[in-house]
Amino acid sequence: MNYLFHLYLSGDDPAILTGNFMGDFVKGPLSDRFPERLSQGLALHRRIDSYAQGHPAFTASRLRIASEFGLYRGILVDLYYDHFLASGWRQWHEEPLPVYLERVRKIVEGNRALLPEALQRLVPVIFEDMIPSYLTTDGIAGALQRMSRRVPRANPLGGGGKELTRNYQALQQDFLEFLPEVQRYASDFRLR
Repeated sequence: MNYLFHLYLSGDDPAILTGNFMGDFVKGPLSDRFPERLSQGLALHRRIDSYAQGHPAFTASRLRIASEFGLYRGILVDLYYDHFLASGWRQWHEEPLPVYLERVRKIVEGNRALLPEALQRLVPVIFEDMIPSYLTTDGIAGALQRMSRRVPRANPLGGGGKELTRNYQALQQDFLEFLPEVQRYASDFRLR
């Protein structure tokens, strides 16, 4: 769900970027299922997720969200952080966001045969609709409402837009604390 965040933390290696991008769609041991650099990108995705779960700022963000959201709070924070990254993109990256998205989409589509089938179908939606919608709080609210309808059981995700608005400043501050630290973590991992 936090596609932009994972793309951003991937660095410049096309295989690592592709692996990190597809991380939510690949389950189980990696072993020799994928080329080495792609596997490194998948491992990076998992490491970033694990790092986030244990980081004090990410934990603080989860706890700011009403308890009624339960285990969905982590999903909400993922999307909120994509919003903060997208809306403040110019301070984090020298390329304008549309140019960046066009460039990384070409990289991902260049590796299309390696993507899980479900992700292959979603690539246009992710790059044309989902990530661009993360620029605004209304876009996040709409994304959460759509996501809520796709989950087969009753869930509170549809109300997640209000939580972003209600806690905006504090969540943004958590994000600003988290981003430089996860950037260093991801960079150190990529250099191994």
